[in-house]
Amino acid sequence: MPAAEDSFLPAGAFALRAAPQKFLLAPARNSLSCFVNPSAGDTLLLSIDDIAFGGEGVARSDGFVVFVPFVAVGEIVEARITEVKKQFARASLLRVVQPSPDRMDPACRYFGECGGCQYQHLDYPAQLKIKHKQISDLFQRIGGFDPALVSPVIACPQPYGYRNRIMIRSQWDKFKQGLNLGFIRAANRLVVDIEECKIAEPALNEEIKRVRAHPPPKGGLKVVLRIPPPGWDVPPDSFFQNNFFLLPRLVDVVRGLLRESGSRFLVDVYCGVGFFGIELGDLVDSFVGLELDQLAIKAARRNAAARGRVNGEFVAGAAEEILEGLLSRFTPDATTIVLDPPRKGCPPAMLELLRQICPAQIIYVSCHPATMARDLNALCEGGVFTLSRVVPLDMFPQTQHVESVADLRGKTLRPESKLNSPIS
Repeated sequence: MPAAEDSFLPAGAFALRAAPQKFLLAPARNSLSCFVNPSAGDTLLLSIDDIAFGGEGVARSDGFVVFVPFVAVGEIVEARITEVKKQFARASLLRVVQPSPDRMDPACRYFGECGGCQYQHLDYPAQLKIKHKQISDLFQRIGGFDPALVSPVIACPQPYGYRNRIMIRSQWDKFKQGLNLGFIRAANRLVVDIEECKIAEPALNEEIKRVRAHPPPKGGLKVVLRIPPPGWDVPPDSFFQNNFFLLPRLVDVVRGLLRESGSRFLVDVYCGVGFFGIELGDLVDSFVGLELDQLAIKAARRNAAARGRVNGEFVAGAAEEILEGLLSRFTPDATTIVLDPPRKGCPPAMLELLRQICPAQIIYVSCHPATMARDLNALCEGGVFTLSRVVPLDMFPQTQHVESVADLRGKTLRPESKLNSPIS
């Protein structure tokens, strides 16, 4: 039976049972969270003030910050300093002294060791509030946008067992003289050995059993396990959203924004296998999808044919090189561009091209709110575009990630008050 002080700890954390080498508790503005010049190995009593983007808790003292994982706002915790930088430190959680009412037991036995999830220790409504605040803060700090433009986060109907794609890694463990098959650890780049993943769909957990029964011959190999999306042709390395349960809601949000604009033409940039162009094509006279991945473009054409979507085409190539020529066929003030770039966001050349063309609307879809806020700030500079709203969707429950959809209006289609009603 675990000791009482082990309560409220994720797997991988440990309780402080022996007298610490150094225990720091300095009185100041926020009595339990204040300390001066901590060093690696110090044990601190901290009050958690916030949860940063990425999932770590934040404790502050006179401008110095300590990041602690697996905590909740308002909690008092014991933590051990593991790394000290000039303006901040990182610590590992030792013990939760005063737990938050939002804290709950993680569903996964690997939580805290595995680096895949950051929020299983919090109930789901609390996760949604955290993500909303993080997005609002990022948009205000990076983009200079009004936080009120960020709608409440749309919840996933299935917070566990939703992920349709995972990557299993293999690594030789010299201590046990065997392979570890699983995911990267939270604390380092080593692989934690796992038998199941609670956020993966059940069919993928069956595949994990198969991989474990027939492991790769040596460490260092990666195995991608994926459930094909029903009715879609997706090549092995091409992108598709990893949550089928909330995907219809994502489509609803984007469709609603496109319908409001009244655009007659659609350009789907970074279109992958043609998902948005095909799903939205019935709302416009014609559309074009652009994608660098040639296998994805071929699949997009097959997907369009399978659905009888005949008013669009798909073009392979670098979007920043071919977009201008394609857009010359459309009237900018009757055109919507859907951007769904990789996590790193759009290259500067693409953003500048969009500013020059200035279509009536840009619908920007992203799983990384920081790079999204950066790109939207560049697009809106000088009033070229105006941000109408941001709609977050929790496509990644239990993790730090969140999908967001932003609605930008060009000079010819400024958002009216009737268009600013929240999408929920």
